[in-house]
Amino acid sequence: MPGPLDGVRVLDLTTVVMGPYATQILADLGADVIKVEPPEGDVMRYAWPARHNGMGHIFLNANRNKRAIALDLKQGAAREALLALARDADVLVYNIRPQAMARLKLAYEDLRAVNPRIIYVGGFGYSQRGPYAAKAAYDDLIQGAAGIPWLLKKQGADLPRYAPVIIADRTVGLHIANAVCAALYARERTGKGQRVDVPMFESLLQTVLGEHLGGYTFVPQSGEPGYARMLAKDRRPYQTADGYVCALIYNDKQWRAFSELIGKPELMKSEKFSSQEARSRNYDTAYALVDDEMRRRTTGEWIAALEAADIPVQRMNSLSDIVHDPHLAAIDYLRVVEHPSEGSIRSMAVPSEWSETVPQYRRHAPRFGEHTREVLLEAGLSDSAIDAMIASGAARAG
Repeated sequence: MPGPLDGVRVLDLTTVVMGPYATQILADLGADVIKVEPPEGDVMRYAWPARHNGMGHIFLNANRNKRAIALDLKQGAAREALLALARDADVLVYNIRPQAMARLKLAYEDLRAVNPRIIYVGGFGYSQRGPYAAKAAYDDLIQGAAGIPWLLKKQGADLPRYAPVIIADRTVGLHIANAVCAALYARERTGKGQRVDVPMFESLLQTVLGEHLGGYTFVPQSGEPGYARMLAKDRRPYQTADGYVCALIYNDKQWRAFSELIGKPELMKSEKFSSQEARSRNYDTAYALVDDEMRRRTTGEWIAALEAADIPVQRMNSLSDIVHDPHLAAIDYLRVVEHPSEGSIRSMAVPSEWSETVPQYRRHAPRFGEHTREVLLEAGLSDSAIDAMIASGAARAG
């Protein structure tokens, strides 16, 4: 069976990570995603390591199942070619500022004029209704705006730090993919396309403030902002006698089992540990106690003991550990595929599992301009018109 979005065509005018990650999700689910790159290519093509120039590792992991064309949308012929593609497209996704799309004469009104059913989705820094509307935005900047470096410093880092994953781009990429699917469903019911804005700042705040709004949830304010458990300085992998272990002793049943395990059953009668509410008022004390106890046994001993006591526990993996994880090997999560130019590469599986309409690896991450001629022919352009665009630089073909 084809994927659940089989038959949906997406024009992908995105680069870097946020937009390409969102459109790869759509492509994995079966959509025909046409990646439209500028003449210089998506900047993530050039992120080392790579076997060949223009095919960097991040690009390979954010652009599978897509076809790629290259257009200089500042040139009239390229813009007209894009509008020809848009006539039969279901969705257009972009991640530059709306003002830049307007300068290219590719605003929502321009696309709606050629295809009233199109779903026009923008992923950019900030809501266009506020004073930050025109500000540029990248993952680091949005992490800072959303308070992530401050939270890490608050928890005990020596300096404010960005999270060492592209958390804003990938989190907001999920919001974009969700928005596209919801808009497609709405169009099935109403017959109408629409414009959808997915601003990074406001979307990431859904993740951050979900727990850290804290006392600001209430009007008037009741207590401080921030979720104390997340901010406890000892909320981290626990050091053992020979390494580290990740354990979560959370509810009453788990605390009772842990207190028995360490030979201190009286803990559950103490004022600070007797209930979920009591512990939530004393996270620092609770985590410090566990931290002290964990140092007394080895990682292997703790994993065996905690699993026997039905307390959630997991090893702390390195990136190398993940690549060699036996569970991931059993489900073929990091499968090896043969790329026509890059050779054997690891590709992450779609994490959701379907009884029908199973998503599949259908296409390799495309080379720059690999499908320019193929896609433009599908849009109705002649070979001679495509040749003229390539000669003028309005299009590039690989």
